[in-house]
Amino acid sequence: MLKLARIPDRTPVKMTILVSPELHETLTAYAGVYEENYGSSVPVTELVPAMLASFLESDRDFCRGRQPTRKGRGG
Repeated sequence: MLKLARIPDRTPVKMTILVSPELHETLTAYAGVYEENYGSSVPVTELVPAMLASFLESDRDFCRGRQPTRKGRGG
């Protein structure tokens, strides 16, 4: 048995969303500030997944709710 677990499917899933004109403008502005700070241009379409992942990872209540319960494990 290998020590490394099987790597999960990392095939990107394409999603199409609609955003308001105001949100689009804000995301475009964010991409501009990102470029100013890091010196590289990244399209909004690449920033949004990173922003969503960061948001979800930082939501403590959401993360806590996703953790498996410890019932039956002496805890």
